Amino acid sequence: MGILSILLLVIFALSAVLLVILVLVQDEQGEGLGGIFGGGGSGQIGNRKGNILTRATSILGFVFILSSLGLAWLNRTPDLGNVEAAARQQNAEQSVEWWNESQEAENSQGSAE
Repeated sequence: MGILSILLLVIFALSAVLLVILVLVQDEQGEGLGGIFGGGGSGQIGNRKGNILTRATSILGFVFILSSLGLAWLNRTPDLGNVEAAARQQNAEQSVEWWNESQEAENSQGSAE
């Protein structure tokens, strides 16, 4: 693994742990999902300013998503990108081998007689 991949993995793990901690520390100011779907919220959407915990949660969520996308991009396997073509090639190779084996068996039986 490259240094960049290790660095992204550390950032990913730290942001995940800190994100869980920040979400657990926040107090329940809103009404949860009921407030989102018109459950009688007192303020307009987008009019409310968040405190430091909500802003830190948003920033950590953004860092978490970016690091996960970065890890996925760095650890991709370009050789195995087309799974369907690889499966067809493997199936074709197996069927050719099966065909060759049956021909060889017929040839050996014909020469033995």
